[in-house]
Amino acid sequence: QVQLVESGGGLVQAGGSLRLSCAASGSRFSIDAMGWYRQVPGKQRELVAVITSGGSTNYAESVKGRFTISRDNAKKTVYLQMNSLKPEDTAVYYCAVDTSLIPPIHWGQGTQVTVSS
Repeated sequence: QVQLVESGGGLVQAGGSLRLSCAASGSRFSIDAMGWYRQVPGKQRELVAVITSGGSTNYAESVKGRFTISRDNAKKTVYLQMNSLKPEDTAVYYCAVDTSLIPPIHWGQGTQVTVSS
């Protein structure tokens, strides 16, 4: 089994920064891609950023140039550095990992990010 523990959410003023972390624990699995999604009430969960095991990244257009995803494979941890935050970035942020297990996709519990104007 995989456990994902997220941290780093909170309340910040527009223009500020936050760094999210998501650590995977458990045994006998490997991790391929790791990513961050976000969801606001009444809307579908959307992809924010993803990073492959090889380090390739992809970002939603709305966060390009402001957010940076990274990972530490030894620690099985993925990070999301969020700069120049905007009120429209307010959401619950979820990490997701693609593993060698069945089912392969596992989700974190979510962490609230609130950006005040």
